[in-house]
Amino acid sequence: MLQKYDERNADLIVNIGGELVHRDEARISPFDSLAQGGDGVWEGLRLYDGQIFRLDTHLARLRSSAKALAFADIPTDAEMTEQIARTLAANGMRDGVHIRLTLSRGEKMTSGMDPRLNTKGSLLIVLAEYKAPVYDKAGLKLMTSAVRRFRPDTLDPNIHHNNLVQSIMAKVQANAAGADDALMLDTQGFVAETNATHVFIVDGGVLRTPTTRACPEGVTRDTVLKICAANNIACEVGDISLTAVYRADEMFCTGTMGEIAAIGEVDGRMIGDGNCGPVAAKLSALFSEYVVAHGTRVCEG
Repeated sequence: MLQKYDERNADLIVNIGGELVHRDEARISPFDSLAQGGDGVWEGLRLYDGQIFRLDTHLARLRSSAKALAFADIPTDAEMTEQIARTLAANGMRDGVHIRLTLSRGEKMTSGMDPRLNTKGSLLIVLAEYKAPVYDKAGLKLMTSAVRRFRPDTLDPNIHHNNLVQSIMAKVQANAAGADDALMLDTQGFVAETNATHVFIVDGGVLRTPTTRACPEGVTRDTVLKICAANNIACEVGDISLTAVYRADEMFCTGTMGEIAAIGEVDGRMIGDGNCGPVAAKLSALFSEYVVAHGTRVCEG
């Protein structure tokens, strides 16, 4: 998986704290908490035909993460939605757009880790880009990373924070191995997620996915679980070993950036026939229907 540059993004207008500026002029202070220590939270949103899929859920997760990190001030959902809409309007965007929403603790009076040095309030950044789903739906190749996901007593993965060094280190390993992405385990050796997405396997006709003990509460993951419940598709949440992965009938990953994408190989073992299986194909079709019914309109017309 290698994201490509889209020429339509050459003159993007970016929203920095409510100020709309050209991408080449967008700046944050070296005293900002993001630069000082990755002290911020973020969400990835997708725009479909003028509507953002499950916007309320994404904003609730952002708010939950900021609250867990003891942010002194958090914009309201209405305020954040307004800034997203302003950014999309400034770029004339309606469809095929990925939005990176970032909330920093804000600028510090002097460099340091202490949140009491933050006296100017939080900073909201809205970055909207034309970007198609980033994964090849035909079947991804994964390798198991040596980098383990944290458990809740070290750093709760359900805080959707900006310090992504774990994921970056795992991705470095995947790149060196010639894989599309890295499969990451928890500290007990069970599957957590990839460096960027949640994973599901099909084993004996039953869909299975890991708990969120060592991975975030994914919005697309949750959507798949809701679709399964509504369509009588057997699904279990629990521990999954690498052995279970290697012998799975199907495997796929889920995420806002890639929607639902099949996984055809893990650590040199072909999963199923190496292509998108029937369960993943069915869920992809149902997901497309779900998207239409669960969006918040943010673009006029």
